[in-house]
Amino acid sequence: MKVEKKPGATSSSKREWLESTYAPAVAKAPERKPRFSTISDTAVDPLYAAEDLAGLDPQRDLGYPGVFPYTRGVYPSMYRGRLWTMREFAGFGSPEDTNERFHYLLKHGVTGLSTAFDMPALMGRDPDDPLSRGEVGREGVAVSTLADLEILFRGIPLDEVTTSMTINAPASIVWAMYLANGESQGVPIEKMGGTIQNDCLKEYIAQREWIVPIRAAMGLVIDTLRFGAARTPRWNPISVSGYHMREAGATALQELAFTLIDGLEYVKWGVEAGLDPSAFVPRISFFFDVHNDLFEEIAKFRAARRIWAREIERRYHPHDERALMLRTHAQTAGVSLTAQQPYNNVVRVTLQALAAVLGGTQSLHTNSLDETYALPTEEAVTLALRTQQIIAHESGVADTIDPLAGSYYLEHLTNEMEQGFDRYLEQIEGLGGMVEAVERGYPQREITESSFHFQQQVDEGEKVIVGINKYQVPEETPIPVLRIDPDVERRQIERLAEVRRTRDAGRWRQAMDRLREAAVAARDSSRAELMPAFLECAHAYASIGEQVRVLKEVFGEYRDPGYF
Repeated sequence: MKVEKKPGATSSSKREWLESTYAPAVAKAPERKPRFSTISDTAVDPLYAAEDLAGLDPQRDLGYPGVFPYTRGVYPSMYRGRLWTMREFAGFGSPEDTNERFHYLLKHGVTGLSTAFDMPALMGRDPDDPLSRGEVGREGVAVSTLADLEILFRGIPLDEVTTSMTINAPASIVWAMYLANGESQGVPIEKMGGTIQNDCLKEYIAQREWIVPIRAAMGLVIDTLRFGAARTPRWNPISVSGYHMREAGATALQELAFTLIDGLEYVKWGVEAGLDPSAFVPRISFFFDVHNDLFEEIAKFRAARRIWAREIERRYHPHDERALMLRTHAQTAGVSLTAQQPYNNVVRVTLQALAAVLGGTQSLHTNSLDETYALPTEEAVTLALRTQQIIAHESGVADTIDPLAGSYYLEHLTNEMEQGFDRYLEQIEGLGGMVEAVERGYPQREITESSFHFQQQVDEGEKVIVGINKYQVPEETPIPVLRIDPDVERRQIERLAEVRRTRDAGRWRQAMDRLREAAVAARDSSRAELMPAFLECAHAYASIGEQVRVLKEVFGEYRDPGYF
């Protein structure tokens, strides 16, 4: 039977198809929106074709997994060999509360721990500080001395389980306590594995939890990189974080660009301090947000690997190829969760987790549906973990590597991410580098403007958020919420007082004197080392607040100049 060709069936190019087939169809039935764009407001064409990939060299730009430029994955077998590390939020109340949650999660299948700390710890304060009142154990676990870490990780084999710790300004202090706790368990620090976030730049850009001026904070970070390269081969002394910038309103491109440029800044400072890139860059990890736009997020991960490999090779030519491999943790977007119709959050988190896996993440934390109200309940965090496990074992997406490679749309988005990075890199290098750019408020202003623009789009209905500006319901079904025992604060203050009463006062005084001497030397010389002093303070049961006060006395305090 002869098949009659339809008009436009012989279109030889995207442009011809748009003119001969697409335009007449749209004229008859208009599109549902006047303009289509990603969540980050990048315009989206109705169709992508080979013409959109002009200049793409598959061998040069994509390659194969485990091969430069690592666009398709940093490891040859990816999830066929080993699934990503599955982590879930853990950190609330007292160390006893969180230790119980750790054991619960390990029993239910998490393969790595993720520890969040309360606001006093994040700001370098002890629970008895007047500014800590009402905040102890509320947003994460309350810790102050090694005694808290001993309880927090009781029964956890620190040579078998990796731990990610979300703390920045006092990161060196908390890391030293973790290592000291492992030593007390009989685990050499060389055998402990994990990640400390320790990213000061994004604090000044977005999260805004700091203790000392930016250049002193950079010195503390470089000190951990030096110590890590020499002593902790299984530990990532820094996780360069775009997550908090995205949560503050950055676009996907801004998150990608500012995060990678932050990473390059740390490498530059490390090299200037005399470190060999092949010795410390392989232990730099990254941390990205995963929002709702599936293809934009996948493209972000792929572009990040390619950009990092090319930039590190171009600048430093490391002899260890691991320095070229961008390894990343990912977390689903907390900012996308809604209090309205909270069970919709399960769907959002599933899509975001799928994007992270298709993007090739090495570690993943899926948010719980109730996190817009409070820290997660056991039921909610279990469902978030099951989401990862179903994707891993039932969806089939982990059975082949980079399954969406070659998609015209995905490769176009990946290229656009790389080109956008180049524009931001040129702008920031023109300002003298990321430290100078942050001091002048450049990334802060960029993120603020993007956040404002997105909110305008939501308010005007251009961007739809289900349950917020469309498909609302008049009444909400209440969900169970985790309640923090108000007695946690009193008990933590009492524990700290007991530690101070019973610790070896002479050893504590010597450790604090050594810390002050090391801080003064670090202030006067970028090559001075503080981590040995922090370790001694940990073993002497010095508190976070006591050590931070020394740092502030030596380096001064940071005051936000207010750019907006």
